[in-house]
Amino acid sequence: MEETLASQTMAEVDLIKNLEKISSEIPNRILKIQGYILKENHKEQLEIIIFKGFSSSTTHPIEIDLEKKVIEFIYILTNFKLYKAPLKKAQDNFIRENQNSVFFLNYKNWI
Repeated sequence: MEETLASQTMAEVDLIKNLEKISSEIPNRILKIQGYILKENHKEQLEIIIFKGFSSSTTHPIEIDLEKKVIEFIYILTNFKLYKAPLKKAQDNFIRENQNSVFFLNYKNWI
């Protein structure tokens, strides 16, 4: 499983902000990002949902100021899952999954 160290990779590209931009253009998709935050000597689970151009975390507070990074901690992203919106209990909305952080920077991979 490939891991992306956010503190190194994000220095060049703010991945989450770029994924939000693509998401705003494809409003019928939900991207679920999984990983973890490094705090002192332990890892905390991290989950971010991107939908209609906005990020929300189910595990940690995130920054809504557009001038700041979404997550201010050092984090590692390990998995990306794309779903068709809206999510319904009786329907499998899963489209695809990838561990490569740049895979979903390609607009075509959202379709």
